[in-house]
Amino acid sequence: MKLTLYQIDAFTDHVFGGNPAAVCILDSWLDADIMQKIAQENNLAETAFMVQKNSIFELRWFTPETEVDLCGHATLASAHVLFNYHGYTEKTIRFYSHRSGNLLVTKGLDGWMTLDFPTDDIVPIKGLPELDKAIGLTPFKTLKGKTDYLLIYNSQEEIEAIQPNFYLLAQLNCRGVIVSAEGRHSDFVSRFFAPYCGIPEDPVTGSAHTSLTPYWAKVLGKNKMTAKQLSKRGGNLICEYLGERVKISGKAVPYLIGEIEI
Repeated sequence: MKLTLYQIDAFTDHVFGGNPAAVCILDSWLDADIMQKIAQENNLAETAFMVQKNSIFELRWFTPETEVDLCGHATLASAHVLFNYHGYTEKTIRFYSHRSGNLLVTKGLDGWMTLDFPTDDIVPIKGLPELDKAIGLTPFKTLKGKTDYLLIYNSQEEIEAIQPNFYLLAQLNCRGVIVSAEGRHSDFVSRFFAPYCGIPEDPVTGSAHTSLTPYWAKVLGKNKMTAKQLSKRGGNLICEYLGERVKISGKAVPYLIGEIEI
């Protein structure tokens, strides 16, 4: 079997920036074991697989280690593929995830696309010593979402200086850990660590902004914000808080189109 594979850099306007994702469009679902092996072979933060069912595209995401509930950058990459290589002419693509429900991506101006995702439920919790030790810096606030911890710090400089112990982080039973603070040139900044899922540091994490957006909207008193993820590749996002939903906007560019044989 031969499959076309697209590799797209998401949440960036230039190649080698943002977060790379692989995208495979299937006629019907492969066994989960095969999709996991393809994701392992790709060795990217996520590989997205989609199957069209009438007017909706069912979507699943795999890291090199596991299937995940939600992935923003690979959804943005999947929309880029449909808009640019598969003749999709409608303004909005309707995706569906059996783990996260309905997900929309709308094509905007100048290459921007907007994800419409469910807002994460985040609650403040007491600080966890094992988490603080793994990150190497104690936050002034700790919160927990459905799959991730969110740690809040005093400055962008603190976020930039964090050097986590990935071995200790991998022992925590969570998808990942978000660290965040107000930004110097954006409303807020963040980094995302997920060694438990085989991703030591994710370059740009759209799904993490379903947690970050409601938190910073309430702290900053504004519903529309600029965000930057401070990985080596870096990524820029525009986030809007809508209560039960969040909108996360970014650009994407192609890196390669190839063919895999399994």
